[in-house]
Amino acid sequence: MVEYTRRTLMASSTAAALGAGLLGTAHAADGEDEHDTKTAPYVNGNIKRFSTTARGAEVTGPFVFETGELLYSLQHPSEDNPAPFDRGGVGVIDDFQFTFDGTSDEFDELDAPRTNAEQAEVQSAAGQYRLLVQAGDEINGGTERFGHPQTPAGEDLGDIVEENYEGIGEQADMNFFVATNDDGTEGYLFTNNETRPGAISRTPLYRDADGYWQADLENAMELENTDAFRAIGGTKINCYGDLSPWETPLSAEEEYGHARVNGLATVGDIVEQGSGVGLRGGSEFWNRPNILDVENSLEEIFGADSWYPMGLSNNRGTEKIAYHLGAEPVDIADGENTPQPIEDEVFPNRYRYGKIVEITEPTADEPTPVKHHVFGRSAWECPEVLPDERTVYLASDGGAKGIYKFVADEPIPAYDDPMDVRGTLYAIKASEIGEGTVGETDLAVEWLELGTASNAEVESWIAEYDGVTQVDYLETHAETDWEEDLETALAEADEEVAINGNRDYITDEEIVEWAAQYEADGPDGVDEDLRRVPFLETRAAAKEIGASIEFNKAEGIDSHDEAAPGDFIYFGISSLGGSMTDDEGELRFDEVDTGVVYRAELESEYNVSRLEPVVVGPNASDSESLQDASLINVDNVMVMDDGRVLLCEDKGSFGRSYPNDAMWVYEPPAVIRVDSLAVSQEATGEIDLTLSSLPNGIAGGRVTVTLDHTDVASITDATYGDGFELTAAPEISEDGSAVEFRFADIENEIEPGTTEATLATIELEGVGAGATDATVEVHDLDDDSGMPIEPQRRPGVVVTGPPPIGGGPGGGSPTDPDGDGKFEDVNGNGRVDYDDVVVLFENIDDDAVQLNEDAFDFNENGQIDYDDTVALYDEL
Repeated sequence: MVEYTRRTLMASSTAAALGAGLLGTAHAADGEDEHDTKTAPYVNGNIKRFSTTARGAEVTGPFVFETGELLYSLQHPSEDNPAPFDRGGVGVIDDFQFTFDGTSDEFDELDAPRTNAEQAEVQSAAGQYRLLVQAGDEINGGTERFGHPQTPAGEDLGDIVEENYEGIGEQADMNFFVATNDDGTEGYLFTNNETRPGAISRTPLYRDADGYWQADLENAMELENTDAFRAIGGTKINCYGDLSPWETPLSAEEEYGHARVNGLATVGDIVEQGSGVGLRGGSEFWNRPNILDVENSLEEIFGADSWYPMGLSNNRGTEKIAYHLGAEPVDIADGENTPQPIEDEVFPNRYRYGKIVEITEPTADEPTPVKHHVFGRSAWECPEVLPDERTVYLASDGGAKGIYKFVADEPIPAYDDPMDVRGTLYAIKASEIGEGTVGETDLAVEWLELGTASNAEVESWIAEYDGVTQVDYLETHAETDWEEDLETALAEADEEVAINGNRDYITDEEIVEWAAQYEADGPDGVDEDLRRVPFLETRAAAKEIGASIEFNKAEGIDSHDEAAPGDFIYFGISSLGGSMTDDEGELRFDEVDTGVVYRAELESEYNVSRLEPVVVGPNASDSESLQDASLINVDNVMVMDDGRVLLCEDKGSFGRSYPNDAMWVYEPPAVIRVDSLAVSQEATGEIDLTLSSLPNGIAGGRVTVTLDHTDVASITDATYGDGFELTAAPEISEDGSAVEFRFADIENEIEPGTTEATLATIELEGVGAGATDATVEVHDLDDDSGMPIEPQRRPGVVVTGPPPIGGGPGGGSPTDPDGDGKFEDVNGNGRVDYDDVVVLFENIDDDAVQLNEDAFDFNENGQIDYDDTVALYDEL
């Protein structure tokens, strides 16, 4: 009998669907090794260079209109470039449209820019890049400038802080278009700017008489300068984002300054050593006057034991946010910041930043922003909202950061008031599968529940810290009266905060106590006043419970707009190094300086349980020619409707023969997969054999599906998918272990560009409790051009559960709700409850129990006994 293992069961929630009346299918996440060499660089599929940006600039904010035109941001280009490429902005590529047929044949690959002239401007493989709006352009009737936050009185912050605010408006990132007419020729473009305070511009776009996109700057506006934005505390470092399925832009606050603890250290480590010296992160100095002086102060106080608090420099804009909210710039003298504390109660609350900001009513005269506090607080690069409108994946940029998931109780737009949105926040726990190179090592993924709350609840917790100012930093932590001796008071406060933490906010002791209660009683068993911890101190809380806060620059996450279980979601890791390659934690890869693109197959309920590398960048030691032809430091990721993926670079100074960042188009390989199935003994169910990513259609082929263990399940029947006019009868082996299919698409029903086709449906019967792989072998497979298709093979998992036991009230076969191979739901009612213990106790001698040791040996002593009922009771 096959044993249940985490490998066979973690791939999906199939085991939870066990029962005579509950048949469920989901795609397995286990893939087979299809490639001989997976060293860096490595691409599973194909990539082509489509565009290079002007010298000094990143490629950010890609957006593809429904008609196929591409738009993206020119972020912080070199001032030495010729106009117009010497200023940041947003531009569109004219005279080119993606065809959405799954293949990149619509353009020839762009050559690398070699001349100074080519490197100083935006190049594209087809069409011509034209800027629509640029940093500092006058907008809104001349009352504002593109990308420039203002004070409530309308004064440009750039004019207040002078040279200390370089780059204002030059940091354009996210772009999403919301149409205002049925044919999509008019609408609003929403653009992020990574400034402090953050900026979100809304620019009207329209097609002119010749069909080209134009920007109406006269009626553009800076949303951050509205009263509605100031009412939520403004915003900070708005990076990439998402367009929700209900057509509202979601802007991600990349709040690098949120780190409470350096690197992989935990708050528990600080409490254990009795001091935060060497470990305290930059967030704890949030309300310190002139925060950038902290580094020098720590050197003076601690000497050789001084350190740089993680994220410190990213809090340098705190005073500017205060001015934006209405505080007087009392700390500025002769254009320079001074230690004079700001005591105005509009001083920003640190727990209001590092959020996902939804722009509701995006086409209203003044849209309404909503911060989804319940998504947690981090250095968000972007969210990805799935089509169920409940599941949100989130990437946190920077070193030693996490990946998170939020699942709403109901579809998010179903809540009348977005502050009522309620759900559960999870943190990733990842582990390497095997010990191969980066390109051949998948990551197994579990999701650790952090807590459940609503936006309104988290907002009420945050509000308790409103009114905390820079004066509080001094009066809470220094013995000296700051008004009499500011220098001494600052030194005393810095030392106290460094050692014991900032007591104006959540304390170290509260976080450690939350973790202790979590360990003892689970996330729902913590004290009411501690429920705030994972939502306000998300990274610190996740570390305490063992989540993988090791990812280095987790950047873009995206799937196509109508993604369903079986489709892919992509995760970009810009640089696989740092805490992903050290000797601590779960992740200990060999370093890949230039990053990795992972993808995951969406399972039932849009879960993800495995990440596989599909693009691995080169290393610094690789040849220049190899680096020239490879993706380096992926940033934004955008999946087009045909499954191809735009990969945007932020490579900095990494060595190539040309200095420019590039945009690549990734064409994924075809995938042939067998569904997974949960079935009870003597019951039947069906699985599909599907083929996806078919840019050139399919002509025909011969494939075989095999069950590894016929004592678990057997094949009883099979039929072909619709559209195959020429087929041979499916050949089922005598023992029911295999079935062979031969088919041809002579009517061209499966056209070029098809994203997924069902080749066959297979009927299975459950034989005995256990699990078996359902593998597929491709003998021949050709596309409509006569070229062979070499798909990636994805096996399925068939799980057969025990028969019904004792006629309990559930009326069905036992199920395994948590996918651990133990069937805790003994009565088959779909949940684990006290009656399961009773049914097991009363029927412990029945063959249905005694012959299914693997399913009911809850105390794991190798036999069925009454202690198993006790062990099951302890799980309630």
